[in-house]
Amino acid sequence: MIKAVFFDLDGTLLPIDQDLFVQYYFDMLAKKFAAFGYEPNKLIQAIIHASKAMIKNNGSRTNEAVFWEDYVNSFGEQARSHAPLFIDFYSKDYQKIKDICGFHYLAAKIVRAQKEKGRRVVLATNPVFPTIATESRIRWAGLDPEDFELITSYENFNYCKPNLNYYRELLRRMNLTAKDCVMVGNDVEEDMIADQLGMKVFLMTECLINQNDADISEFPQGDFKELQEYLN
Repeated sequence: MIKAVFFDLDGTLLPIDQDLFVQYYFDMLAKKFAAFGYEPNKLIQAIIHASKAMIKNNGSRTNEAVFWEDYVNSFGEQARSHAPLFIDFYSKDYQKIKDICGFHYLAAKIVRAQKEKGRRVVLATNPVFPTIATESRIRWAGLDPEDFELITSYENFNYCKPNLNYYRELLRRMNLTAKDCVMVGNDVEEDMIADQLGMKVFLMTECLINQNDADISEFPQGDFKELQEYLN
């Protein structure tokens, strides 16, 4: 019996072209920080490098701590004083990214239907963004942060996808076993890996990411309507 459903966000509940998102994100971030003396290319490379450091996090500290440790290596310790610039960016400039995102009315309906069935619902997005950014994208998808029992963010998680320890940490925090849960996501490498722990999975194909061209025939898959049928 399914006790909990873990939903990915980008490309899953929130239809989005990942490449376009990254382009807009970095363009706006570079423009914002240029006014404070940051050279755009160096800023972008520093953020990419710090993001890769989070992906490699061994669980010894939060992803947030890993990000900032790596980021200040590029600009010096004084860069920490500019942390409020990121918050200001996410609360203002970042909101314009909504214009390039898709929307599907079934996203909220499916999530809330799981709660009505008595299932626990988690937003299992890769925790490389701060909460303020993730909660914005949740709202763009037609949902509220309160719809989820747990939202993984860089402040509260010590691992990232596709590290299996990310899913182990989720299960531990929720006091669940893998067989009790379904992971729903659009990234074959990051999301479907949960089945290696014995978790049920569903692959969303509308914004499919399959970077290694893996065989996906074994996974239950489809669009929002097929996900709705699967969870019912």
